[in-house]
Amino acid sequence: MSEPPQNGQTPSRPTDAPPIRFRDEQIEMSHGAGGKASRRLVEGLIAPILHNPTLAALGDAARLDLGGVHLAMTADSFVVNPLRFPGGSIGELAVNGTVNDLAVGGARPRALVCTLVLEAGLEAGVLRAELEAMADAARAAGVEVVGGDTKVVEHGKADGVYITTAGIGVADRRLSLSAGSVQAGDRVLLSGPIGDHGITILLARGELDLEADLESDTRAVWPFIHALAQAVGEGVRWMRDPTRGGVASALNELARETKLGVVLEEEALPVRGPVRGACEILGLDPLHIANEGQFLAVVAAEHAQAALEAVRSVPGGEEAVLIGEVREKPARTVLTRASYGGTRVVDMLIGDPLPRIC
Repeated sequence: MSEPPQNGQTPSRPTDAPPIRFRDEQIEMSHGAGGKASRRLVEGLIAPILHNPTLAALGDAARLDLGGVHLAMTADSFVVNPLRFPGGSIGELAVNGTVNDLAVGGARPRALVCTLVLEAGLEAGVLRAELEAMADAARAAGVEVVGGDTKVVEHGKADGVYITTAGIGVADRRLSLSAGSVQAGDRVLLSGPIGDHGITILLARGELDLEADLESDTRAVWPFIHALAQAVGEGVRWMRDPTRGGVASALNELARETKLGVVLEEEALPVRGPVRGACEILGLDPLHIANEGQFLAVVAAEHAQAALEAVRSVPGGEEAVLIGEVREKPARTVLTRASYGGTRVVDMLIGDPLPRIC
């Protein structure tokens, strides 16, 4: 008999899919892009070696029961280039990315610790600006940076600044999240337009002769999730923030784990004009582009409208939308359906189309 889960979450459905094996001979940039190569690395190499019941869930945050206190923990690293971009910077991302992993794990963020890897020759003014960005983002998210570490490496070894964060939160008892609770008929909710962050970073690098009035969507999503928990509670089945690999990778992971299908309505997907235009020119799919201030939620059908209204009631959530439905068929597959009835398969991201976006 297998051990009961130790992370305070409902166990996921067992899967009869063959185990993923890592056969790559060296690490490539694509292993960090959030798509198929990332999945091979994590599920085929890292997770099997470090295996334990809590890690097995492979969620954005681990939930722990420590003497009756239900906590959530997460960690993240940020290597964005350029360090500053329209709408944000690496310091702001370091806070928002970490608190969002806690939030979509069903926990209210409480505190962060931070490690700075600084490149020799970095201007002190640049470091000061990023620390101030972190402080502002932490205040906005309602958390404190309570500790950390600092290392300095040789010039040319760190793109100026790398930031690693770890976060701790308190699990919200109103939420009980797991892929195992997702059912056919559940609805998929998206908190707002997709692709803003990834395309903003791509254009900010200045390597393409394209211009767009666009900013990163980086923000903390806990206020929206708090509203969801207050409105529908256990009607929320599962959540993720679609960062690297975008909406496509997050929903493909869900489909694979549940052995269910996800059908998205193409015309319901919120994509700003500049993002759509850039993707068409570059041959990219907005569903693969990273986001830093949006989240996906699967909610029970009978709670879907109330969930949507709850997110829209929070400032900044006005563009939330229901984008699709979980179905029995096609199993382990994500589809988009156009208004004329045609469908296309949306696979996980392959390769590494956008460098250093988070």
